[in-house]
Amino acid sequence: MNINSEPKESILFIDDEKSILDVVSEYFLTKGYVVFTANNGLEGIEIITNHKIDCCFTDINMPVMNGIEFAEKLRSIDNTIPIIIITAYPSFNTTLQTLKNGVVDFLVKPAKLTQMEICLTRVLRERKLFIKNILLNKEVKHGKKLKRINAELFNKIEEIETLNKIMSDVAEIRASDDVYQKLVSLSSEITHADNASFYIYSEVLKKPKKIAYFSLQKQDSPLNSSSDKNLNVKDNLITIIHKIFSTQTPVISPNNDDKIVHGSDINYFMAVPLKIVNKIFGVLTVSSSNNIFSKQKLYYLSFIAEKASYVIENMALYEHINQGIITTLKAFVKAIEVRDPYTKEHSNRVTQIAVLLGTALNCSEEEIDILRIAGPLHDIGKIGIRDQILLKKGSLTSKEFAKIKEHPDIGADIIAQLIVWDEHQLIIRHHHERYDGSGYPGKLNKKNIPFLARILSVADAHDAMASDRAYRKSLEKDKIIKIITNCSGSQFDPQVVTAYLELCRINKIVF
Repeated sequence: MNINSEPKESILFIDDEKSILDVVSEYFLTKGYVVFTANNGLEGIEIITNHKIDCCFTDINMPVMNGIEFAEKLRSIDNTIPIIIITAYPSFNTTLQTLKNGVVDFLVKPAKLTQMEICLTRVLRERKLFIKNILLNKEVKHGKKLKRINAELFNKIEEIETLNKIMSDVAEIRASDDVYQKLVSLSSEITHADNASFYIYSEVLKKPKKIAYFSLQKQDSPLNSSSDKNLNVKDNLITIIHKIFSTQTPVISPNNDDKIVHGSDINYFMAVPLKIVNKIFGVLTVSSSNNIFSKQKLYYLSFIAEKASYVIENMALYEHINQGIITTLKAFVKAIEVRDPYTKEHSNRVTQIAVLLGTALNCSEEEIDILRIAGPLHDIGKIGIRDQILLKKGSLTSKEFAKIKEHPDIGADIIAQLIVWDEHQLIIRHHHERYDGSGYPGKLNKKNIPFLARILSVADAHDAMASDRAYRKSLEKDKIIKIITNCSGSQFDPQVVTAYLELCRINKIVF
């Protein structure tokens, strides 16, 4: 063997004649192969277990384990190792038996060394092709599996993104008036439907009543058309909704043979129940002429209905609780009004003027709603002021006025005990602050005073001057306007005063 050449494949020779093993070993070593020898099949199996072997030459008749037994055993261990049989006594039966056990060639003793080398070269070449095919098949199978896994992963990511969008969009709903319209538009978008509707139903209504609708065609649904063509569609829809209410299960119509009504434009249809406190409150429907609805889209529609039900339920509970709280707080205000004739209707008038100012100053609808709630409650803290001070007809002493100045803090603290309206509390606490920082209770100035509190401050001052008090009569219109104008920049926000003066000019402010 040339020590500078790289070794070739590993060959195992098995024969019980030592002289044969010596000859073949020397020959193939000189050709660059790695050579192993064994005296019987059992020794051969041991060598294969501990070493990498690329091809085996074996005799048939040997002690302990013959060539046929060796071939059977090797096939069970590694069927990629080719076996070449060399025997002095070939027969048809032995040839057939060895071929069944993966033998790739058959040589008759005495075999020439060159003949063995030619056979080995061919067998190893074929083995390389065989292994390459196996690896290619594995790669193809692996590629298909990887492709399938990637597709499943992509679908799962898409599903998660869709569910996140549903939760995000539903969570953005703030007003109960928006929830149903948002519900149908989102349902159409997620399921790629042409139309989406939401129906409420009860035993009192007797039949479903549509309260929200969305269409890509920007026209009313055929389910609500009065034309003869679609009357049966409408009747069948009522039947479907009745069925959903009785079974509490979704409905899907996934193919042309299962239209709501044959001859209509609606080929595909889904409907799911929407439950409030585990009772069906309504039915969400989507329909399409071309887009087939899958079970996954039915799942999305059910998920939308489920999340919307939580929002509706929470809104109903929140609004019910808030209404109860507002009613309680207004009862406090009424108690103050009974004590103080001046206070009677003062809070309502202040609220009306504050809403006018807020609208003129382009406040958002949410800010206007805050004024509508905070306005009637802004003097609620006066419930903590003694009658001797609150109803005093003469001028207040400095100590009495200091007590009066506590009512914004008292009012804000009352609100804080019952609700978590931070913005409302701030308005009530700071509606007596002055723009120049000399007000109370926090001595805040300019933009440090909440904007809505600055609005309420002007409205409160106007009504205080325009109303009869225990210690004086109401002031004239011109005098009120002059005082508020002169106090712009000191007591009041100039921007709010400008809006106030414009409302006075067009007679929107009542004197």
